[in-house]
Amino acid sequence: MARVKGAMNARKYHKKVLKLAKGYYGGKSRLFKTANESVVRALRNAYTGRKLKKRDFRKLWIARINAATRINGLSYSRFMNGIKLAGIDINRKMLSEIAINDPKAFSELVQIAKAQINA
Repeated sequence: MARVKGAMNARKYHKKVLKLAKGYYGGKSRLFKTANESVVRALRNAYTGRKLKKRDFRKLWIARINAATRINGLSYSRFMNGIKLAGIDINRKMLSEIAINDPKAFSELVQIAKAQINA
């Protein structure tokens, strides 16, 4: 059986990795071994970062809603409970946008939540 050499596929893979490592400092952009290590780490961190971004935005929305509800005399958890009891199904992103851009409408939502909690 003939011997198979991996030159063509190896070259393609090396070029692909070095293209991803473009802009890295020193040998990390020129030497395959160090470039490969850097690219693998970078891709792993990018994946993790995409998950963390979702958490960070949710925390931001909750902080904004909490600040707006406290101005209206209610805590975040009681507000969310009241909204849920009222059957209003608005996600936290939209609630935070309403709190920032339309405080009057948000205060009406808080009044609805208060009414549901007291009822």
